[in-house]
Formats: sequence, structure tokens, C-alpha cells
Amino acid sequence: MKLFARTTDGILSLAEFRELLDSDRKLKIKFGTDVTAPFLHLGHAVNLWMMREMQERGHLVQFLIGDFTTLVGDPTGRTGSRTPPSREDIERDAEAFIRQVGTVLITDDPEVFEVRRNSEWWDKTTLVDFMKLANGVTSTKLLSRDMFRSRLESGGEVRVDEMLYPILQGWDSVQLGSDMTIVGSDQLFNESMGRTFQERSGQKPQVVITTRITPGLDGVHKQSKTIGNYIAIDDDARTMFGKAMSLPDNLIRSWLEVYTTMPAERIDALCATVGPESEPFDGRKAKAALARALVERWHGPEEARAEAEWFDRTFSSREFPGDAPIIRLDAKKYRAIELLALAAPNLSRSEIRRLIASRAVEANGRCVDSGEQQIPLKEGAFVELRLGRRRFFRIGAQGGDAMN
Repeated sequence: MKLFARTTDGILSLAEFRELLDSDRKLKIKFGTDVTAPFLHLGHAVNLWMMREMQERGHLVQFLIGDFTTLVGDPTGRTGSRTPPSREDIERDAEAFIRQVGTVLITDDPEVFEVRRNSEWWDKTTLVDFMKLANGVTSTKLLSRDMFRSRLESGGEVRVDEMLYPILQGWDSVQLGSDMTIVGSDQLFNESMGRTFQERSGQKPQVVITTRITPGLDGVHKQSKTIGNYIAIDDDARTMFGKAMSLPDNLIRSWLEVYTTMPAERIDALCATVGPESEPFDGRKAKAALARALVERWHGPEEARAEAEWFDRTFSSREFPGDAPIIRLDAKKYRAIELLALAAPNLSRSEIRRLIASRAVEANGRCVDSGEQQIPLKEGAFVELRLGRRRFFRIGAQGGDAMN
């Protein structure tokens, strides 16, 4: 209970959860996901780490791939409709999900992990069966979801298939015989429907633990691939460290509490801002501690130490990274936007122009003011390029070996 406290938003219900823990029996933990994209970020991982703790105590995580419900689509967080993926896309993305959750969960022991698909029962369910299941569920109940109300109030529409989604997800809990589930607080409505159906079916209702959802790196929206305000669990150590250092100061405490295992006393010391004798809050120091703790959790202590030292050398001492990739080009004058496009082909020209306009591009330590600025590339010398906060390149002439 104490272990879960700092990442838990609510428990439905606490008394039932205590009863489960005291029962001394192997619990079934529902972990359901629609596979709309093979992508998991730190927000998703909060639930995974809690489930890992349950696995360590011998309980079973039932990883439910919503291959059927993905065709309908969970309306949570959406403001409009969307195009459903194909079955082939779903199967491909499901494999990627299993690989990613395996970075946290024990996935190679059938005693504590099993994979299920809800097409197992939904593909066999007749329309008559479904109508019986939906009997007693009112449109008023379904439209009471805050996201549906918001969409209707803004002039949007709610499709019937979206309204039915909570019924589908709720019945999954009956089919699995789920004892509990750990979800983000935005899934409380759907999982509460599961409790309703379990009671109707003569099962004990599942305990629903909802976890804290923090704003992402932009400080406004929850972490999202679309917005780009996330740290992915697949991010390499350097990317993870650098992204954490961009977090707004007012979110440092909540990120330390939710995404790291740092002791509460250490968090208090880093984030203390009260009392006449307290030291002034040092946002950079606190963020560096957060970044190091994140990298250590996902990549190990050696990587964390190395990235902390690299970041300090690069941004505090203003040293150009010695391990920056080297790119060879013809010796001549280049327009800045042309040279940057060659160095970072994954960036669009509009993205490069935005970086230049925000004064986030440097060549040999000098700010690049315009995409048309001429940058000469000479034999025997390198141009050191910095794009944004984390991209560094050394551009050298073909056949040249000297370093400037």
C-alpha cells in the first residue's frame, strides 16, 4: 500500500483492495490496451512498474490486446472520429507493444504473464448476445462521460460505436475474471463499467486503481506522441536526459514522485522552497537529479553518470561534444539551410527554419541568423554545428582529416 501511494490517484475501492491483498491467493491483473501505435512513454510506464511489483509477489498480469476493440477505437482523449487500422496493422503493433512492455514486466514466465486477445470472445458474440449484454445500459449513462459532454457542447458529435466502447471494454473484465486493473484516471469510466458487468455476472467486481497523470514536457497537455511532449521508454539515454532537462520547473516534484523511485526525503530537499533558512530553489540542479534518476531507472547507473557528465560538459562548460557524428561533404560554401538539411535529413526545411528563427542553431559557436547565411566548408577544417539542444555534428570536407 505504501509502495503504491505516491503514484496512485484513486482506488475503487480501498477496502476491496485490502481484502484482495489479505486473501493470499494469486490475483489476476487486467492490463488492456488498444494497439493504435507501437509507442509507450513514461506515463504508460507508471502502470507497468506497479504491475511489475505485483508480479514480483507472484500475481498474474493478463496482457489483453484489444484487437477487436481497436477496430472500434477508444474515444478517450479524442475530439472527433478516426480511421480504424487493419487487422494486419493491429497484429504488427501488438508485437511491438509486447516488446516494449517487456522492458518492465516479466514476460517470459507464464506464471506471472499471459497474452490474451479480446477477439477470442467478441468474434464469437452474436448480435442477439450483444443486445442482451447492452440491456440496462442507458444512453444517459454513456453520454455522461466528460469527453462526450465536451464534444457535444463544442458542437461535435458522438458516434454510436464510440458510445458502445465502454460496454466492450467492461465485458472484457468478465471474460478475464479480472481481480484488479491499474489504469490512468482517464480510464475510470470504462473500467467501472467492467465492475458493473462483473456484478451482473455473479463475479466479485474488479478493484480499479487509477494512477496519477502529469502534464508532459510542455507543462500543459499529458504526454502525447502527436504533441511531442513526451519521454518514450525506448528513448536512448542521451535523449531521455536531454528531454528531462527541458521540463518546466513547476513540474519537477510531480515527475520525481511519479516517474522515479527517489526517496521522498531527497525529493523534499531538492524541491524545498519554504522557510527563511532554506536554500533558494535550484531548478537546474533538481532537473539534473530528475534526469539522472530517469536514465538510471531505464538504462542503469553507469549510463546515468556518463550522461550527467556529458550534459554538464556540453551545456555548462560549453564544450562541443567529442563524440558528435562526423559528416563528409564537398569543400565549398553552403547556404545554412542547405548544410543543415544535409546534416539532419530527418528534419523538414520548415523545422530547420523554426530552429534558426528561435536562435537555436550555431556554427562554430556563432548563432546562425538566417537560412541564407553562407557557411564555408574548407579542406583540413571542420564546421561544428549545433541544432537545438541535443543535435551536434562535425562537418568536414571530403578527404579532410584535420580537426579545428
